[in-house]
Amino acid sequence: MNYLAHLHLGGPAPQQLLGSLYGDFVKGSLEGRFAPALEAAIRLHRQIDSYTDRHPVVLAALARFPRERRRFAGIVLDVFFDHCLARHWGNYADQPLEQFTGAFYRVLLAEPELPGRLARIAPFMAADDWLGAYGDFDTLEQVFNGIARRLSRPEGMAGVMVELERLYEPLLADFREFYPQLQAFAAVGRMSDS
Repeated sequence: MNYLAHLHLGGPAPQQLLGSLYGDFVKGSLEGRFAPALEAAIRLHRQIDSYTDRHPVVLAALARFPRERRRFAGIVLDVFFDHCLARHWGNYADQPLEQFTGAFYRVLLAEPELPGRLARIAPFMAADDWLGAYGDFDTLEQVFNGIARRLSRPEGMAGVMVELERLYEPLLADFREFYPQLQAFAAVGRMSDS
């Protein structure tokens, strides 16, 4: 899952929101590096990733991509699933997306010591509403271009939008089957850390 899904699944408290995002920016052992609630949210982020990576519905969704895309299909699917979540947010959350993202951006921008690359991108994330923008399919092309710039083989992302257009409906069906299961998994994880 990508940023929006992790934030949605990790819990609404400020430390949960931050930890849900930190999971993409903090590597290695956590013991004592952050406040306990923040570390718990990072651990949940990692558990969500592990659960997602081995889930049969996700594996079937990845298999829909052409063989030559498989190396990058996980990245593409994470971003596409955030698109599905943003586009159909009302089916999975009670709070409107704009309220959710606005509250998160306030927490993010109030944090004085963000880790690594997150400190550099946080102002842009908030100013350009990256999370809400996922709902617009055309925005995904910009996201993939940004990801390609960070890859050692950026050509691996070439033509991805054409594939997503072709696979849109079956991948959306995969998301609709998978995401409620992931929500249930994350809810259990949050309870075990509280």
